[in-house]
Amino acid sequence: MISIFSLWMPILLSAVIVFIASALVWMALPHHKKDFKQVPDEAAAREALKGIAPGQYNIPHVANMEDLKKEEERRKFEEGPVGFLTVLPNGVPGMGKNLVMSFVYYVVAGIFIAYILSRTLGPDANYMTVFRLASVTAFLAYGGLGMAQEANWFGRPWSAVLKNAFDALFYGLLTGGVFGWLWH
Repeated sequence: MISIFSLWMPILLSAVIVFIASALVWMALPHHKKDFKQVPDEAAAREALKGIAPGQYNIPHVANMEDLKKEEERRKFEEGPVGFLTVLPNGVPGMGKNLVMSFVYYVVAGIFIAYILSRTLGPDANYMTVFRLASVTAFLAYGGLGMAQEANWFGRPWSAVLKNAFDALFYGLLTGGVFGWLWH
């Protein structure tokens, strides 16, 4: 068994590499450009939502499942729209905090990946064994399968989910490469 503390270098280096790769994927590659659509009559929609506090909302909102037995509540769903809305604080989004939180996420993912590998593989494990296990674990950690629930339950387009899964696979392979390279 390997000490998780001895894996600090692949944890940090994989976080840096995935952080850079993620930035390139979202800023330079075109495949996420159409993940979000513009609301028709954006000005009217913005005016209708003005003053709403940051948070997650659903429309129509049902406080409990018993309410769905009422005809008036069911009609709201049939007439539409039916959706989920995330409202952020007003102002231009601050990239600094989001970038820091992304990096922290990659480090935490690396710690969990290192934990699994340190409890599964010995110090003499070869590159391909470490690469495979680290890549699969990282793919899962970066949301490779988790986003499917977003499409299933919350209507996120499957095209966006599949693109995010592809990104997670790419990040997972990068992470696997780093862990395989720096394994003891």
